[in-house]
Amino acid sequence: MNREYHRWFSPSLGRDMEMLVFGHAGARVLVFPTSKGKYYEWEDRGMIETLSDPINRGWLQVFCVDSVDEESWYARWKWPGDRAWRQVQYDNYLRYEVIPLSRRNPNPFLITAGASFGAYHAANFAFRHPELVGRVLAMNGIYDIRGWTDGHHDDNVYFNNPMEYLRNEFDPGRLALLKRMDIILTTSENEDLRPATEALSQLLWDKGIWHALRIWKGWAHDWPWWRQMVSTYLSGAD
Repeated sequence: MNREYHRWFSPSLGRDMEMLVFGHAGARVLVFPTSKGKYYEWEDRGMIETLSDPINRGWLQVFCVDSVDEESWYARWKWPGDRAWRQVQYDNYLRYEVIPLSRRNPNPFLITAGASFGAYHAANFAFRHPELVGRVLAMNGIYDIRGWTDGHHDDNVYFNNPMEYLRNEFDPGRLALLKRMDIILTTSENEDLRPATEALSQLLWDKGIWHALRIWKGWAHDWPWWRQMVSTYLSGAD
């Protein structure tokens, strides 16, 4: 399997950022780690091994980015407006640095994927930039960021909170792009985050945005189930 390590100084974030790339061709998959996780998490947790067949066949090329959660939403010591601004900078890093690097691979199809807090990032990037993303796999996530803002609200919070900006999305062009996206949301019967996923699903239906909601049996908020999910929902990507 082709494996590449990348590190560069990010103008958007003002510090070095690291990334791992797996594969040589195929649909580009932008992968986000879980809460405060690192770029090597999917490799360490066996997710890349689970996807080794489609990666080696040239069906998928996986780009595993680092998080800045400890500097943004999880930085409880910061003023909430600064937390939200760091998220804006992270979005700029993804949009203007990571995506252009990924385009060394000419395949136009981009997938975002993540689990738990990574699902928030995967969904938020996809819904903010539907012109770029063809599929999103959001596994067992949260989608209303207001619990991380201590009651503060501004435009940077709003435009990084899918449960807010999707509700007020009426632009025909953006809605058309969202409706053509392949959206897969997963949760499980007995986990605390199930209502968050079901609330996002209902909001999407209210907007006429078709998607798949998959509720796994029992409790499935951990790596053994996420490995099964990526095998089920990503292995056939093209």
